[in-house]
Amino acid sequence: MKNIGLVLEGGGSRGVYTAGVLHQLMEQKIYLPYVIGVSAGACNGSSYISRQMDRNRAVNIDYIDHPDYLSFRNLIRKRQLFGMDFLFDSLPNELEPFDFESFYGANEEFVVGVTDCMTGEPVFYKREDYKKDILTIIRASSSLPLVAPAVHFDERILMDGGISDPIPVKQSEKDGNEKNVVILTRNRGYSKKPQSFGWYFRKKYRDYPGLLTALEKRHKVYNDTLDYIFEEEKKGNVFVINPSTPLEVGRVERNKDKLTALYNQGIEDAKEVLEQLKQFLA
Repeated sequence: MKNIGLVLEGGGSRGVYTAGVLHQLMEQKIYLPYVIGVSAGACNGSSYISRQMDRNRAVNIDYIDHPDYLSFRNLIRKRQLFGMDFLFDSLPNELEPFDFESFYGANEEFVVGVTDCMTGEPVFYKREDYKKDILTIIRASSSLPLVAPAVHFDERILMDGGISDPIPVKQSEKDGNEKNVVILTRNRGYSKKPQSFGWYFRKKYRDYPGLLTALEKRHKVYNDTLDYIFEEEKKGNVFVINPSTPLEVGRVERNKDKLTALYNQGIEDAKEVLEQLKQFLA
């Protein structure tokens, strides 16, 4: 399976779909040599690399009602809706331990996309770049404006990777992958609408001009990337897996039943296309 990439979209709580798909791939012992993800995609991808089949389900569903995970209390006390210290310290180091040894010992390349707040450009960190700082760089990729603070790393100010390059298939190609498996967290036919940003948003991020520019053109970048992915799918260069039934989970979701249903849908959708996927990878 040389020169084949696995590209993981973000999407907040919708990422449980990707978690389900990856569970099925791991069950089938399908490990692609190159994995790239942003935001929730990077979170899920890290447990795929560390061979922890059930970890994404546990992290994304079992702890969702923990007050330090996702709550307005966090927003009031810490100015972050998601408890970033809980997500990227307490969970991986204590409650649902991340297997750092397996992750760092794995042969697969694992690339995480982030957005540079000053330039507005995507920056991609490979193993040689983040070395032992994988949690820091995934945290940066998952730091959404208004709900989490920016992360300072590598003399840059970084935020959500999904802003500047939401589905980094072209970076995978740039890194030498002729074929790509792309896991999307939206139904086919979805088109992102332009976002409007009020005075508070512009004031809060006035020192991050690149971030504001990237956010303003995010919908176009996203829709153009989708068009490109589906064109490449027709050519046989891309294999797309995405939700087969209408989504009932938004970017921020605390309903365990809805999250579990979407996770299971990811597993079932992956089972449904398994034989075609194996042919694509052959």
